[in-house]
Amino acid sequence: MNRYMVKDIMADALTIDKSAALSHAMDLMEKHGVRYLLVTKDDSLIGVVTQRTIARVLGTRKKSNLPASSLRVVTAMTDKFATITQDEDVNKILYLFRDVEVIAVSNGKLVGWVTPKEALTILKPEGCAGDIMSHPISISPTERVVHARRRMLDEDIGRMPVIEDMQLVGIIAESDIARAMRAFRELVPGHQQNSRIKNLIVGDIMSVNVKFVRTDTPLSEAIDLMLKEDVGGVPILNFKDELVGMVTRRDIIRYEDGHQSHP
Repeated sequence: MNRYMVKDIMADALTIDKSAALSHAMDLMEKHGVRYLLVTKDDSLIGVVTQRTIARVLGTRKKSNLPASSLRVVTAMTDKFATITQDEDVNKILYLFRDVEVIAVSNGKLVGWVTPKEALTILKPEGCAGDIMSHPISISPTERVVHARRRMLDEDIGRMPVIEDMQLVGIIAESDIARAMRAFRELVPGHQQNSRIKNLIVGDIMSVNVKFVRTDTPLSEAIDLMLKEDVGGVPILNFKDELVGMVTRRDIIRYEDGHQSHP
């Protein structure tokens, strides 16, 4: 990999105050097409909120009757972020992404951030998608959304392919679940939520016309597809059109990290 510095790939960071409503955080993510926001308190960085942490909070029984507009960002905040200077070697970013969701770039004040999306733009890994694919954790379109949410949290994954009659028919992501949970809480009276949420199924909210790659697709092409479609991962099919794996941004980052010597 060419020697890049953090300033070569960083993007403008998005922040939100810890006391802001979760609904506002979701609106910002939707508007800017991001999965993360850095959380501040008195202009100091204290954490990160993600679509996954929001989906976790909105699906808990403890807060089941509260709409996203009544919940604060701090309830979905995690400390999985790191801070780096803009003159650091990009290799350090690959290493940091082992443990964090977002990397803030600071020279005394916040000047940008690096997410897995930015990291992917400079990676040129060798090999094919089948070389690094993870075992696919799939779900049926008739499964309940609450079950899909629980499986994603238990498996620590951001998306699941949806399979019907052995065919890939869709994909459901943590962002789909977060939006669905938000809409459900806002539209359904609190005393009816426990019974009616059982009627919400994966097929109602999944994305269709899913982009995919083959086991022999070069990783460089998988990266181009993920960047073009702005998705965090894609299913992998074999020559029989059977689902055999998944490859995500973080899979590729981990793979490349294993081939780099860190400064």
